[in-house]
Amino acid sequence: MRHEKGARLLELARLLASSAEGLTLDEMADRLDVGRRTAERMRDAVWEMFPQMEAVDDPPTRRFRIPAGLDGLFQAPTAEELAALAASAEMMDRQGAAGRAGLLRSLEQKVLSATRASARRRLAPDLEALLQAETIAVTAGPRPFEEESVLAAVREGLKSLSTLRFRYEGGSTPGRTREVTPYGILFGRSNYLVAEEVGAGTGPRNWRLDRIVEVEVTGAPGAPPEDFSLQAYADESFGIYQDDTHDVVLRILPEGREDAVRWRFHARQKVETQADGGTIVRFRASGMRELAWHLFTWGDKVEILEPEALKEMMAGELAAALRVHVRN
Repeated sequence: MRHEKGARLLELARLLASSAEGLTLDEMADRLDVGRRTAERMRDAVWEMFPQMEAVDDPPTRRFRIPAGLDGLFQAPTAEELAALAASAEMMDRQGAAGRAGLLRSLEQKVLSATRASARRRLAPDLEALLQAETIAVTAGPRPFEEESVLAAVREGLKSLSTLRFRYEGGSTPGRTREVTPYGILFGRSNYLVAEEVGAGTGPRNWRLDRIVEVEVTGAPGAPPEDFSLQAYADESFGIYQDDTHDVVLRILPEGREDAVRWRFHARQKVETQADGGTIVRFRASGMRELAWHLFTWGDKVEILEPEALKEMMAGELAAALRVHVRN
C-alpha cells in the first residue's frame, strides 16, 4: 500500500512537471480520479518532496507546476511503456503511416538516450521479452496516404495560422487550384485535411490528402473560428463522410447484446437495456452510408429503428449486392 501511495505521488509530480501552465486542484483531482481534498493532500506531499514547485495565480483559482522538470532518476520509462511505444510505431508502419511511425521511433530513441545506462540494462531483458511476445494483427482496408511533404506543409499552415494553396485532384472539378484555411487533420482509414475554401462561405469540409498536390503555405492569415472543435466536428459523423445529420436509433437483439455493450458506435451514444435482453443505442450523426456498411457486419443482430434515410440506405446497398451475387 505504501508503494502504491508513493507511485501516485510520483504520478502527480510528473503531471505537474509536464504542464507548462500548471494544474489547478480540480484538474489534479480529475487526472488522478480522486476527490478534491485528497488532491490537496497529495499536492502538499509533492510540495515537500519537490520544494521547487511553484504556485501561479490564475483568478479565480491557482495553478501549480514544477517548472524545471524532474531529474532523470524519477523519469525512467518502464518496459511496458517502451513496448507500447514500439508497438504503436509498428502499427503505423503497417498501416502505411511511415511518417508518424518515424516520429514515434525518434521519440523512442530520445527517451532511451535520456535514460541512465543502469536503467537501460535493467529494462533490456523485459523489453525484449515483450517485443517478442506481442504483435499486431493487420486488418484488411485501405492504406492511408501520408506523403511527408504534404503533411509537413499542412502542419506548417496550422502552426503559423496561414492559408494553404494546392491543386486538388478530387471533387467535381479535379485539377482546380484551391486556397483554404486549414482547421485540422483527420487520421483514419483515409486521411483528410479539414479546411474551408477561402471566400466560399461553406464552412469546413474534408479534403483527401492523397488528392492534394503542389501544396504551399501562402503566409496569408488563416485561422479557424475560436469556437471550432476538431473533435466535435469529427464526432458529428459516424465515419469520415459529412452529410445530413440524423438521430439514429438502433435495436440490438438479445443475441447480440454481449457484443453491443462492448462496442462504441458513437462518442456520444446513449445505451438502454430492454426487458427482453435487447439493447437500444441512440446517437446523432451524419455519414449514413458508412454506418450502413458497418451495420451489415452485425448481420441479423441489429434492427434500424430510425431514421428512415438509414433504412433506405441499408436496403439500397443490400439490393445492389444481391443484383451482383444472386443469379436467377
